[in-house]
Parts: sequence; structure tokens; C-alpha cells
Amino acid sequence: MALAATLDDLFAPDEFHARHLGVSGADEAAMLTALGVPTRAELVRQTVPDSIRLPQPLKMPSPISEADALAELRAMANGNRVCRSYIGAGYANTLVPEAIRRNVLENPGWYTAYTPYQAEVAQGRLEALLNFQQMVIDLTGLPVANASLLDEATAAAEAMAVIRRANGAVTNRYFVDAGTHPQVIAVIRTRALWMGIEIVVGPLKELDAASVFGAHLQNPATDGEVRDLTSIIASVQSAGGKVCVGTDLLACVLLKPPGEMGADIAVGNSQRFGVPLGFGGPHAAFISAKQDLVRLLPGRIIGVSKDAAGNVAYRMSLQTREQHIRRDKATSNICTAQALLANMASFYAVYHGPAGLKWIATRVHELTKLLAESVKPLHDSYFDTLVFAPKDVSAVRARAEAKGINLRYFADGRVGVTFDETVKVQDVQDVAEVLGEPNPVRGRASGGERLTRPLTGFGSPGFGSPRTTPILAHAVFNSFHTETEFVRYVKRLENRDLSLVHSMIPLGSCTMKLNAASEMAPVTWPEFANIHPFAPDTQTAGYRTMLAQLGNWLAEICGLHAVSFQPNSGAQGEYAGLMTIRNFQRSRDEGHRDVCLIPISAHGTNPASAQMMGLTIVPVACDAKGNVDVENLKAKLAEHGPKVAALMVTYPSTHGVFEERIREICDAVHAAGGQVYMDGANLNAQVGLTSPGFIGADVCHMNLHKTFCIPHGGGGPGMGPIAVAKHLAPFLPADPFAGTDNAVSSAAYGSALITTISWMYCRMMGGDGVTAATEIAILNANYIAHRLKPYFPILYTGDHGRVAHECILDLRNLKAEIGITAEDIAKRLMDYGFHAPTVSFPVVETMMVEPTESESKAELDRFCDAMIAIHGEIEKVRSGDWSRTANPLKNAPHTAGEVVGDWPHPYSREVAVYPLPWLRAAKFWPHVKRIDNVGGDRNLICTCPPMAEYA
Repeated sequence: MALAATLDDLFAPDEFHARHLGVSGADEAAMLTALGVPTRAELVRQTVPDSIRLPQPLKMPSPISEADALAELRAMANGNRVCRSYIGAGYANTLVPEAIRRNVLENPGWYTAYTPYQAEVAQGRLEALLNFQQMVIDLTGLPVANASLLDEATAAAEAMAVIRRANGAVTNRYFVDAGTHPQVIAVIRTRALWMGIEIVVGPLKELDAASVFGAHLQNPATDGEVRDLTSIIASVQSAGGKVCVGTDLLACVLLKPPGEMGADIAVGNSQRFGVPLGFGGPHAAFISAKQDLVRLLPGRIIGVSKDAAGNVAYRMSLQTREQHIRRDKATSNICTAQALLANMASFYAVYHGPAGLKWIATRVHELTKLLAESVKPLHDSYFDTLVFAPKDVSAVRARAEAKGINLRYFADGRVGVTFDETVKVQDVQDVAEVLGEPNPVRGRASGGERLTRPLTGFGSPGFGSPRTTPILAHAVFNSFHTETEFVRYVKRLENRDLSLVHSMIPLGSCTMKLNAASEMAPVTWPEFANIHPFAPDTQTAGYRTMLAQLGNWLAEICGLHAVSFQPNSGAQGEYAGLMTIRNFQRSRDEGHRDVCLIPISAHGTNPASAQMMGLTIVPVACDAKGNVDVENLKAKLAEHGPKVAALMVTYPSTHGVFEERIREICDAVHAAGGQVYMDGANLNAQVGLTSPGFIGADVCHMNLHKTFCIPHGGGGPGMGPIAVAKHLAPFLPADPFAGTDNAVSSAAYGSALITTISWMYCRMMGGDGVTAATEIAILNANYIAHRLKPYFPILYTGDHGRVAHECILDLRNLKAEIGITAEDIAKRLMDYGFHAPTVSFPVVETMMVEPTESESKAELDRFCDAMIAIHGEIEKVRSGDWSRTANPLKNAPHTAGEVVGDWPHPYSREVAVYPLPWLRAAKFWPHVKRIDNVGGDRNLICTCPPMAEYA
């Protein structure tokens, strides 16, 4: 930071710029000199075509300091009113154990890690996710589970798709239990509409098993009634269908679980296992299934395999099902899960153990029973939720508001109450008084909260069928119940993961930038964290003000009119954007437009999302420079013109360059009557310099977990809000709780809690700051390309030889020449303390490097030095000094255990683990050697291995 010239300068409203931007001053000058340009502005001129440069700066507030931004957001937070919320509908208050809050949620060692595609440096979070799967398997009573989905409604919609694929298309009708949460029904309806599925919603007694290919049932129901669904499930299955049951994990601790009722699939939300309400998210949904459906399940499945030394090792299994491999034939378009939140939920189960969960579940149920004994509910089989039929609902509402209590008010006049682990006896008393009973709670000792009566157990009034099978028998759930042991376990796992606290993570298209502590701080403020997603508007003024401001800033940055925060991942943003386009076209009697043009370089989520929206994918070729082949595009438009719904295009291109003819491309699509969807994955190269709207896009999604600083969390959370032009604004996703059929996630604002991170980033940076971030990102990428070009060719560049914010290193000759692959280099980088860049995307046997604006010149040089050293090792293989099969690249990564044992390699231990001098000062040790991916897929195990395997 420069010395102040005036008193005002000492207050430095732009002080955060120096925290976020890694390069400035002498380092920036040195980098520009190396690139042969006099100024950053000249570099940007050579990189971004003049034809798309914004004519004026962004209209955003001036930057303010970290302290002032926190104070401003705190004032908004005070506009929220935290009440006792007993609304339920799939959400419940929870007590986040402080050991989890401080050591996981607030710990950059956990929240700054990337998706575990490089499993050898992700063993800690992979074990925690495996614990999550085991927890879900145990509690739902089904044999396989994945490592989380975005939310319960998405999980239910995905389950419908699984059942459809498994059963074929004998009929297109799918039954949905009227007792399902309304937001879940809304998202199922939306997904079904574009899949050509007819949804039949009704009470269980109206289920005609012979007329449907499957059914979604709910237990406990949204009104709390507990039903044994065994016979209903059997009737559907005997007719050839399959059944998904939406359930509650805490209820499954005491109730007969879906698997024991015969369900094929179970879904739900793990939020009440130690994850704040957060006005709707982020929360980890779950899906579990019978074994024969495992290869159809969406999302990520963590599996157990072995490393090269024969040790137990974890990895993401069955990745060939995923969107980045199978594209439009993928099982789903899911690219971001909820890893951080799934880990919190799994640690909650580890922290409490089976006895602790039973204690919590029993207390919740007994307090619910206490209320039922005082105020007569409409059904007498329940776990934690009761509904009542008061004579005067308005009086109930008035008394509830006076006491700061939120209840659920059904449209038909019923009132619902859902209890949770935060509830005490006095809360029961207060709710009973609200419902109209002045002295309801019997069995209380005078003057205190202590109940003197014995527990009544799970008998009459009916509890449904109680659980008879054990839960969470694995040692991991029965070993770490003192805080001392628990924190050591969490730390042990953390130490096995490489994250941004260790080194830069140079992943192209993933933008692993700084997640500043000041941006993260508001996430745990109760005024944001403890708000129910369906709380009354009068209690959420602070949230709405913050979201309105952030929405306006994002719309300005995108050059578009309106923003929806509902999509809670980038891929869900793609889906929502295409849905908005299709709804707009349908309103104009153009529903026949069902062709989506997608360049062959596109992210795999693009064709997968288009397929989910009922669109026919037509690929568009790329030219030798990696740009969209405009002539091929025009030929496809001429062929399909009247049927073209949209073009999906990434800008800058997935190949890391600004295409000169992008406006011509957009104009051609518009001339054919189509809309332009811009994938926002590379928005970090646009902000402040150009914009999707200025270029010609009609809609784009923004990865807030990339460009706008929400951390990746080891594979999620993400946020993918969409910005749209004015003509599309009326067709944005609607509130799912209101019963719409135009919703994409469970809550109106998606994962609202983490938008505070992006608000803080934008507020502290201001328009000038976010523009500078783009320019420094371009500078850093071009500096790396310049340093590495003599050793690894840069595959694509723009007309002036520049790259955008990322560059692709061409390694394609190495495999044929000397047997070295891009994967070998990725694993060898672990020995140098780095996570690999993006491997073999968008071109096989390449690496895509994105340094972001947050890395310093010293860190960029450290990465380049590592890559140059690896090039030297490659040359030793080429010259014959090292064997093609027994060299450090083929044997990488090298572990500490390997170094202290017998040494079978022809190169030294020092070459293996200390290839450059600075590694001696700060060495990250991979926990396992290279993992056997094929073996893990052939012998799929997605449950915790026996403890003997760890010995």
C-alpha cells in the first residue's frame, strides 16, 4: 500500500483491493516488462477485442473498507427478525456444534478445497463424504447413497428421472403423494413438464399403481402424519413401477426407514444435522437407492479403492456417468454438490453418535407428544410435526406474532407445528397458548422446566412403525465423542487435503480465488443463519435489501435487466436459463423451437442441461484456433432455423480466448429467432471490460463460487444465479413454496445464506476493484503462458497472441513420444505441493491453467518453476536417463510412508519428494499413492470399510 498523501488517504476505502489482488507495484511492472507491454491497459487492449469493450465504467458503489462493509451489512442483518420458527416443511432449527462451526464451517482448510477430482490430495474430505454416505445408508435402510445433492426438491426430481430411465416409457404418468412438501411438488412438476411426464398429485388412496411408471411418497408427510407405506410400495412394484420416498433423517432414527418399507429410492434434506437454516441454503440433500440403481444415480458417489501400495484409498467412483464425460447422455447435469454441508452433517453424526441422535430424536418426539396431549391434533401418528384446526386462525396468528413464533398456515385453514432439537418445555407451553390452551403442559415441576413424568415411549397415540434395526454401528460413529478426540479426528482429515491454505489451485474454468475472511464472517451471523426459508416477509427485510442490492450489481456487471438467485449451482443456472428461454418462446406460440446449438468445446453440463429441458442438441464445430466455426454455425442455423431455441456459448471461449466474431455469432442466432445463452463460467475475464448483455446474450448464469468469491467447499456449495434481458424477466423461476410449476430449487432464493459472501466482495471492491480483478487475472494468465511457452506449447491464443484469464498447455505429443501423460504430470505436481490444473478439458491430454487475480508473482513463479522442473524430468525420460516406466512422474505422488521404507526406485528419495529447494520449508505430503480408478469402479464400495482395513 502506497504512503498516504492526505489525511483522507489514511482512511483508504479501497484497502481491500490490496488484500484481494495478488499483484501490484514493482511485481506488476516486472510482469508487464516480461510480456513486452508498457501498461496493463495495453495488455487488455491486445486481449479483449475493441468491438466488445464497454464504453463506460460499471455503475457500482465506490469501494469501502472491510470494517465499513461489515458494519453496513450488519445494519442490514438487523433488519431480519430471528423468531422461533416451527414452520417445518422439510426445514428445522438445529444446534450447530461449536466444534463443527469453528473447525469446519469457518476453517479455510475445509472450505477452500476443490472438488476431489485429484483424489490423492483429497483423502480427508473424501473420508468425511464416505461417512455421509454411510450415515444416509444406515438411516434410510438402503444399500447405496451418493455424496449429496443440491436440495431435497432437486433430489426428488432426480429420483423421478432415475425411475423413468430404469423403467422405460411404458407410461408417462408419475404419481406424487399430496402429503409431499409443496416446494418438492413444484420442482418435480417443473422437471416433468420438459421431460414429457404427466404428474398426478393426490392422496395415497387415489394411487392407481397400474397407471404410473413410479411414485413419490412422503414419510412423515408434510403435515407430520406418519404412515407405514410398505403395502403401497409393494402395490406399485407389483405393477412394474418403482417408488421414491421423501423422508427425514432424524425421524429415521426412530421410525421404520424407507428401505425397510421396500422403497427403491429415498431422498431428503440433511439440514437438521447441524447445518443452519440460512433462508434456504446451502444444505446437503441426500439420495439412497437399491443396488441395481447405483449406475443410474445422479451426482457423485465416493468409493473405496486401493492405491499403488495396496493401501485403502478413496475416490469419486463411476465418473463415466458424469456430465463432463457423457454430456447429453449423462445421468444428470450435476456439476456442483454440497460437499461442505454434507461434511458438516456427517461430522454431526460422528459428534453425537447413534446414542446421541437417539437422545435428540426422542426429546423432539416427546415434546411433540406433550403438545399433542395438550392441544388435540388432527392426526395421532407423528414424529415431530402436528397440525391443528383452530376455530380462529387469525387469532392464532396474532398470538403467535406477539410471542415471536412462526407457525405454518395451510391454505385450507389448518395450522402446523414442527418441533426440533432447540425446543424446550417452555416453548411447548408458548405454542399451546398460541393455539388457544392457557394451561396445557401437564407433569411440570412448579417454577421450572423439568418434567417429572416418565417418558411415554413410542406407543399409543400411534407412532407408526418404530425402527427395530440398529444405526451407525461403524466405529467412526462411536469413537470421537469427547471434543478432544473429535477435533483431532477433524484435523487429521483436514491434514490430508490440499487447499488454498497451502498453495494456488490453478484450475482452468474453476477460478479458485481468495475467499476472504471478511467475506465469510457474515455466514455465521444468527441474523442470516437462523432464518427459515418460508419465514414471513416482515421478518426478512434485511435479506431482501441485501439480495436486491447484490442483484442490481450483478445485473450491471452482466449488462442485463434482472437476476434470479434461485439456481444453487452453475449447472442449475444453465437449466433455469434454458427454462426461462423456453417459457418465453412458449408464450409467443413458439414452443416448437426445440433445437439447442452447442459448440463442441462446451462444458459437459451444457448438453446435459439442454437435454433435461427437452431440447435436441446440435453440435457446432470449432476452427483451428479453437473459436466457434461461424460458417458451420450459419449452416446449422440455415438447416434448423425455425426450430432453433437457443445457442449455448461460453465467453471467453472454453479454449481461453476472446473470440473476435462473438457479436456476429449472437446476431446470427437472433436473426434466426433464437436466444443466446451465455455460460458464465469464464465471467471472471469479462467483469468491467465487457459484459454478456453488451456482447449480445439474452441470459447468462454466474458462478458465484468462481467469479464472486463463494468458496468451493471441497465440491460445493455453489451458486448459479441467472441474469436475463428485459423481455425474459417475466419468465424467471417463481417461488416454489407458492405451488408454482416454474421452480428449479427448494427455496425462492436458492442458497441465500452464502450470497452475503458475494455482497461483501462487490461492496469492498466496488466497480473499479472488480474491473481491476479482471485485468490482473488476464495479466497473471498471460504471464504464466509467457513463462511456460518455451517448455509447453500454448494451444490457443487470440489474434495478438494473448490468452484471456486462462491458458491451455499442449501435452498431446508426450504420450506417443515417451509414454508420459497429462495425468502423470498432474500427479507429479502433488510432489511439488500443487494441485493440478484442469486435466484433459476441453482438449484431451492438455492442462488448462487459471491463476486468478489473487495470486502473487512469487506464487506464479513457484508454480512455473515446478512446471519447468517437471519439463526437465520429462527430458530425462526422453533422453533415456530415466526409464519410461520407472521414473518420478510414473510413480508420483510419493508419500512419507514410502520414503521411510525400502526404496525400490532408480532415482533418489530427494528427487522424489524434494525436487526443488523451497519444498524443504513447507512440504505438503500426499496421504496415498496413485489410486486404482479402474479397480474402484469394477468393485464398487460406497460404504465405510471395516476398521481392520485402516490398520
